[in-house]
Amino acid sequence: MKDELKKKDEQKLDEMQHEIDEAEAEEAAAEGGDDVSAGNADEQPAGQSEEAGAEEAAQQIEKLAADLKAKEERVLRLQADFENFRRRTGKEKEELSAVVTQGILKDMLPLLDNFERAMAAEKKDAEAFQKGVEMIYTQLQEVLKKNGLERIETQGKKFDPNYHQAVMRVQDEEHEDDDIAQELQKGYMVKGRVIRPSMVQVVAN
Repeated sequence: MKDELKKKDEQKLDEMQHEIDEAEAEEAAAEGGDDVSAGNADEQPAGQSEEAGAEEAAQQIEKLAADLKAKEERVLRLQADFENFRRRTGKEKEELSAVVTQGILKDMLPLLDNFERAMAAEKKDAEAFQKGVEMIYTQLQEVLKKNGLERIETQGKKFDPNYHQAVMRVQDEEHEDDDIAQELQKGYMVKGRVIRPSMVQVVAN
């Protein structure tokens, strides 16, 4: 009897242990399921975040592409405007140059007339020829001055390499160093810009 009771108790303990093992297994499985569920829960927002990030990146790329296209179009417009401006200004310069040339030549026509008169009078009257040449010279100076020609002054001036070209150095105790002793060839400017410097002798004691 005692052995049977002991055997029953051991059997019951085995059953209970088995139930405990099963319960622990179920609990472990439940925890594992929770982990899986939790993992799935964590993965789902991550997937959604990646999709949102990809969509945002695509929008940024699209915006950058649109900005780039707009800038390219602007550059093309500026290039076209610049080319049109260059052509227009080039044409205007050519027209202006033609007008200036025509004006100068028109001003020179009276000189041409007087040259012809002076040459015709040379054979008959030397005095008339001399007067004709003087008149032509005066007219020529007036025409050149009208078109902006200015003579570079040298008398009583110091040597200035911006306006003068020293071709000779001379000693002269009556003058200081770098004084212009003599003008060998006249220099000229057009509206303040030197077109030919004066050729001069410079004092160097």
